[in-house]
Amino acid sequence: MSTTAGDSRAKHQSKKATASGWIGSALEYYDFFIYATAASLIFPQIFFPKGDPTTAIIASLATYGVGYVARPIGAFFLGHWGDTQGRKKVLIICMFLMGFSTVAVGLLPTYEQVGLWAPALLVILRLIQGFAVAGEISGASSMILEHAPFGRRGFFSSFTLQGVQAGQILAAAVFLPLAHFMPTEAFNTWGWRIPFILSFLVIVAGYIIRREVDETPAFAEEGAHGKVPKAPMVQAVTESWRDMLRVMCCSLMNVIPVVTTIFGAAYAVQPGYGIGFEKDVYLWIPVMGNIVAVLVIPFVGNLSDKIGRRPPIIIGALGSGLLSFGYLYAISVHNVPLAIGMSLLMWGVVYQGYNAVFPSFYPEMFPTRTRVSGMAISQNLGTLVTALLPALFTYVAPPGAMNIPFTIGSITLAVTVIAAISAWTARETYRVQMVDLGNPDAVPVPKKAYDAAREKLIATAEARA
Repeated sequence: MSTTAGDSRAKHQSKKATASGWIGSALEYYDFFIYATAASLIFPQIFFPKGDPTTAIIASLATYGVGYVARPIGAFFLGHWGDTQGRKKVLIICMFLMGFSTVAVGLLPTYEQVGLWAPALLVILRLIQGFAVAGEISGASSMILEHAPFGRRGFFSSFTLQGVQAGQILAAAVFLPLAHFMPTEAFNTWGWRIPFILSFLVIVAGYIIRREVDETPAFAEEGAHGKVPKAPMVQAVTESWRDMLRVMCCSLMNVIPVVTTIFGAAYAVQPGYGIGFEKDVYLWIPVMGNIVAVLVIPFVGNLSDKIGRRPPIIIGALGSGLLSFGYLYAISVHNVPLAIGMSLLMWGVVYQGYNAVFPSFYPEMFPTRTRVSGMAISQNLGTLVTALLPALFTYVAPPGAMNIPFTIGSITLAVTVIAAISAWTARETYRVQMVDLGNPDAVPVPKKAYDAAREKLIATAEARA
């Protein structure tokens, strides 16, 4: 194969891998977040006893958190599969597991029909969802990173999280017309099931998209040289435990979407809190925030290719933590325009300093042979901690409590400070070549040479386009 033909094929595969990561993440996180939306808005009334609304809210949000309990287990198995069998295979497995479990949620009987079997079955299916999603971000990020050209890894990898945000938009957008146009009784009886059953399309579309992507050159090279590990998790812990700890602490940044879409939704719409946001009105808040995020993410990813991964992450962590006070205050005073504005600023813009960069920052910390395992296990352990926060928030700030914005905002800020410190202690990776990623002793390419190579890549891509 000629150099030109090889370059053309590599460019084509970079685009296909990026499109696969984007679309796959959007479809899979559509599934994940329709559950999150329903857990805040619908499930307390239909899957739990109606006598105690506070207990129902806590129990419903706890089932959301249960999905995160399964994520470290899923990370172990799916990370192992991704590092031993390939990135492509693990992403297809994730898609099937997520799709079928989500459709099953839409077919569940209610508490009035089967009693305690209803929440029990809900928990089981949520565990399967959590298991499946554990391999999605690490697998998709690794696939895009390993296909991306040097000097543009941050930009290309950011599309993984742009897909996640698009999935959240789709999840909320599907609920909007249903919540707005359907009578309340019909919506609570069967209307909420429609978004879950539509997930069957995820299974079909996801398989068609992901089967067309080649395995990454980096993984193929590891296999050709007999470097595929038999126990990637053990090797990752042995060689990279410090970076795994950093990733775990940085992943606590999941507190921001928890505050925005989970606790924020319950605080705004559940009768126990007495705020009185209409469900369909409140659903526009995360939709609009995610629309802004979709636009911001590629710019931040590209910025990280110029100034490094750590500065956007640190600024995004501290800034969004501080803005959480204003967002919760806006809900507390029932100021819809202010709540929307704070959401756009906190989640749509500032939080993306972290969200757009971690898909390149995390996998760059690990060598190819343990990349999926190292990222998946540590990231999902971190998000497991944040999954407990919705129930904790409701416990420390239950309906009727005083100073809810200050209480929850203080916890949120403390968590984001931990994430910022963890990112600050990490080594910078944006100028480290692919063959040296995961090597703590690797010397970054000199900035002048790096900038020249990056500009040449961009100019070549623009000329071909």
